[in-house]
Amino acid sequence: MSDKALVIDANILIRAVLGRRVRELLFMHAAAVRFHAPDVAYADARRYLPDLLVKRGVDPTSAMAVLDQLEIIVRPMDAELYGTVKADALRRIESRDADDWPVLASAMLLDCPVWTEDADFFGTGVATWTTDRVGLYLTAGSNGD
Repeated sequence: MSDKALVIDANILIRAVLGRRVRELLFMHAAAVRFHAPDVAYADARRYLPDLLVKRGVDPTSAMAVLDQLEIIVRPMDAELYGTVKADALRRIESRDADDWPVLASAMLLDCPVWTEDADFFGTGVATWTTDRVGLYLTAGSNGD
């Protein structure tokens, strides 16, 4: 296993349940990349997904099982761990969206980028990847680069 890691935002967890592309990227790179998400990202996904699923005509029970299975690949991080850098994370992101501090704190603690669709992370001092570009990060170095 490489030292490559990514912190996943709640919007990416939601996309992994609703669609194929994100889920395929996670599974395809699970052996080479350590994926993490703060526990609150999973809590947010569990809060917002049922309504989104009903609107799409998808059975929430089976779809929520997909989210549960993602915990094998995207390891939840406990607040006690990332909370140790809360003050620094808040200083960096509070003017944009203070609720995002756990994702930023997790990335700071692990010294790795964030995978998100949320522009609030730009300029926080942590590299940010969006789904349309994350493949560059996931495959960098895999061919001797």
